[in-house]
Order: sequence, then C-alpha cells, then structure tokens
Amino acid sequence: MSLSNTTELAALAMFLQGTDPSYRAGATQYLALFTGDPTETGSLAAEADYTGYARVALTKASAWTGGANPFVNANLIQFGACTAGSNAITHFAVVDTPSGAVNMMISGALSSTLNVSAGIQPQFAAGALSVSAD
Repeated sequence: MSLSNTTELAALAMFLQGTDPSYRAGATQYLALFTGDPTETGSLAAEADYTGYARVALTKASAWTGGANPFVNANLIQFGACTAGSNAITHFAVVDTPSGAVNMMISGALSSTLNVSAGIQPQFAAGALSVSAD
C-alpha cells in the first residue's frame, strides 16, 4: 500500500497548515485498476484499458469499513465486463475523478493477478481490498 506523492503533501499541509486538499470535500471517490504499479507519482500509464472498463464510483461515507489498520472495502465492487481486449490486473488505486487526469490518493497491489478477457467482469467481494498505513 502506498500513499501518492500528492496525498503525502496534502497530509502535511493539512496537519501543519490546516489546509484541506481540494479532493477531500467531494462525497465520491473512484476505484481504478492497473496492469502495473502506478507508483507514488500516480502514473496512469498502466491503467486498465480493456473494452468495457471504467473507474467505479464509491461513496466515501460507506465505501470502506474499519477504523483501525487495515480498512477494507465495505461492499461488493463490480467493474464493467470485458467485451474485447484483455488485461492482467495487478494493482488498484483510489482516485478523485471518473476519467482522465487524477489526484491519486492511495494505491496497492492485489493479492494475485486478475486476468481479464472477454466475458470476465472484475469484482471484489466485501473485505477483499485492504488499505493500511504504517
């Protein structure tokens, strides 16, 4: 699990200067899938691109459960079914926009590669995605 450089700087500004990051006010965040590590720079170069893929909207107030390390997804998360193409999904990230450029907040590796091809709908059962900080 990794906080993005953007999130690290925003956390410092929040703690030290009392400045909230602009993306904190929104009620929605988005889950994105990647075929490689997006790194702390928040690179979108490896974002999934199979036909049918789109980031999934999550309501901040109810998307994650925990209160201690780790937080986990509270509900089933389903992505669009693949209708063409294929991807080997290895990472996920929490971002602030439904498409295009983002502020990536957190990214992490999946416990195993998720191979997506025609007819496969990526999904994660409640509790399957884990987010922690140390």
